[in-house]
Amino acid sequence: MEIGFAPPVSGSWATPENMLRVARRAEELGYGSLWTFQRLLSPPDGNWGEIYRSVQDPMVTLGFLAAATGRIRLGVSVLNIPYVSPVVLAKQIATVDILSGGRLDVGLGNGWAAEEFAATGADPRRRGRQADEAVPLLRRLLADEVITHDGEFYQVPAMRLEPKPVQRPVPILLGGAAPAALRRVGRLGDGWVSSSRADLTGIGDSIRAIRSAAAEAGRDPGRLRFVCRGAVRLGATGAGPRTPLTGTETQIRADFDALAAEGMTELFLDPNVDPEIGSPDADPVASLRRAEELLETFAPGAPAGV
Repeated sequence: MEIGFAPPVSGSWATPENMLRVARRAEELGYGSLWTFQRLLSPPDGNWGEIYRSVQDPMVTLGFLAAATGRIRLGVSVLNIPYVSPVVLAKQIATVDILSGGRLDVGLGNGWAAEEFAATGADPRRRGRQADEAVPLLRRLLADEVITHDGEFYQVPAMRLEPKPVQRPVPILLGGAAPAALRRVGRLGDGWVSSSRADLTGIGDSIRAIRSAAAEAGRDPGRLRFVCRGAVRLGATGAGPRTPLTGTETQIRADFDALAAEGMTELFLDPNVDPEIGSPDADPVASLRRAEELLETFAPGAPAGV
């Protein structure tokens, strides 16, 4: 199972200097990927949680990090399809893929925040059908020389989108946890990205559902990628049963093995989801120190306990 890491994108530690520091160190240590996430707005009372109060734009951040790295892949988990036209999204994807020399992985989701749907003019009631149309259209925009499309949600007259990305194709992973979303991954996606709030004790059921849907669609399930967004909290303890990816280094490494056994092909550690790191009220120096402890402890190939 390949291991990635999330650079600073949320909270007080998400400064340009810290982004570069973490990204470069992750590449030096052999991590396979860097991942950002999208959040457009946050409620005044902060009831979505600390990590959503102050979030940098994910694609702009990846473009910035593309110039500071040379090998490590760059991913976004996830961009919400209903919030923007596939034409605009295709232009962003192609640009970041060019800037990175063909290192971009794109995660797409359907969104969940009613306030963001309202603010972007999107209709949450139609997001499933919209995704069914948007994903194939996005692939065509990134690949075809001339695109013409007349659908339920999108209309594109005969036009070109240039320049094209370096990768042909750019990997498109899909998020979501509902049965319909998992079936969509199997039918249309190059893989799946789990939510930071996913119940990892039952993650294998979702993987099996996606593989089954892929087989039913005549696709090879073995070619799909399964990426876990890991809400890792080293040293965290609490009352009741332990949550996967929390606790001691030994316990967390055992969780890595369990996820791999369930079929996860990739895992990225996301310190931003820790409210003691990703909050705008957190001490940025302490946040960076905690995140770098994770970065060093779980570096690919690092011996346990080092």
